[in-house]
Amino acid sequence: MKFTKQFQRYESEITQFINELKQKNPDLEEQQRAGRALLWDKQPVDLDTQERARNSRVNQQAYVYQNKN
Repeated sequence: MKFTKQFQRYESEITQFINELKQKNPDLEEQQRAGRALLWDKQPVDLDTQERARNSRVNQQAYVYQNKN
């Protein structure tokens, strides 16, 4: 679907806002990547450490407040 020349240059208000924000703060995308890495990107998991942690886990009894003594 082809738009006329009038609509080819159209930018929504949101697009204009984002472009203006990027011009005012050129390192914004780098800050976003750093924030994403801080919250979501995790270090590789050491499989040996993970296996030892799984094996050393003590199973919880069915009713935790009752002793077996």
